[in-house]
Formats: sequence, structure tokens, C-alpha cells
Amino acid sequence: MQYIRSLIFSVYMIVSTIFISFILVLTIPFPFPVRSLAARTYAYSIITALKYICGVNYVIKGKENIPAQASVVLCKHQSTWETFAVQHLFPPLCFVAKRELLFVPFFGWGLASLKSITIDRKAGRNAIKQVIKQGINRLHDNIWVMIFPEGTRIPYGTRGRYRAGGAILAAESRRPVIPVAHNAGKFWPRGKFLKTPGTITVVIGPQIPTKNRKPEDILAETENWIESTIAELENQTESDA
Repeated sequence: MQYIRSLIFSVYMIVSTIFISFILVLTIPFPFPVRSLAARTYAYSIITALKYICGVNYVIKGKENIPAQASVVLCKHQSTWETFAVQHLFPPLCFVAKRELLFVPFFGWGLASLKSITIDRKAGRNAIKQVIKQGINRLHDNIWVMIFPEGTRIPYGTRGRYRAGGAILAAESRRPVIPVAHNAGKFWPRGKFLKTPGTITVVIGPQIPTKNRKPEDILAETENWIESTIAELENQTESDA
């Protein structure tokens, strides 16, 4: 039965992605908030469909930690789920993503229309300079910047290497870092077709100050908070079992 549910959800997600891609292309002449609203509506429909079709619910903790000012969000990347969820949870935002994603049919069209900062990860320092320059412009335009500091999806229960780009942007822009931890990878695992029923817990952490701080200190505090919070979520799950 879970296979059938996962299949139905996958079909819904594919059809919805194709549809929203055309919508986003058509709305390119409109202001960014209009395009963002369309993308956020689509993202919410995906996580809602997952809830009712596959039984994957979610709870959010720490909404009060979201400031009014556009900030830099650094989020754990375990699953596809959080790429949808953050668009629903936070004000209009853009992603920092690898440039290859622009060439993915339909998905890449939508990504390009949402002022995403796409980088060549092999470019080294030039890629970081691009993130800083474009990221500061986005923040000044009141567009939040969403970054997965590990760079790619990391299997549930493991830790990747945290990259400094997001911390450098936060330090240069003097905008706070908003750390996000979750356990979505337990229910929608990386590279897995079957979705496991249950409740994803998302924790939005307190603002991490960046003014007059070194990027490495910002990154270390962010990583420690995210990973320790995820460890707490895993311990809670084990005790509940």
C-alpha cells in the first residue's frame, strides 16, 4: 500500500512541477513577490499532498525566531522535503544552488525565474565571490537567502562537511544566520522512492549574530547548533519508541 501511495504522490509532484514551471515562466515580467507567491503556493501543495497521500506530517518549532529583516538561512539538507518546506515557512527567498540544476527540464526553468544564485562549485573563490555579491543584493531587496551549507543531500544520521559560503555572506552583509534543523531524511530518504509515514520535526533556531564576527566562528556555531539539535531529535525518537 505504501508503494502505491508513494507512486500517487510522485505522479502528483511531477505534474505539479511541470505546471508551476510554465506558470513561473509566464510570470517573469511580474514583480518578484508575484513569482514567489506562485512558488510558495506550489511548495505548500507538495508538502500537504505528502501529508494526506503518504501520511508524512510535520511540526514546526521556533517560528518566533524568524526576524522581520531578510536574513541568511542555513538549513540541514537530508531530503527533498525541506526544499519545499522552507519556501512555505520563510518570507520570499532565493536559493543558492549548483548551476547544473538550471539544465533540469521544467525544474530548472522555475529555479531561474526565482532569482536563484547558481554557482559553479568548481570555481572555488570565484563562486564564493558570486554568492557574496548577489546575496547582498538579494538581501537589500528584502529577499531571504537560503543555503544548504553541506552543499548536497546528506543521508539521515550522517554529517557532511559544512562549507563557509553562507557564513561569509552573513558576515559581509551583517545579517543574522537563521539555522534550521530537521529529521525529514528519516521519512523521505535521499534517493528513496518509498515515503515512511510519520511526523517530521523542524526546529528553527535562534538568530546567530554576525556583526564583527569571523565567518569561521559563525559557521562553527551554526554547525554545532544544527547537529546537536538533530541529535536531540534522534534521541527523542528513540525514547518514544
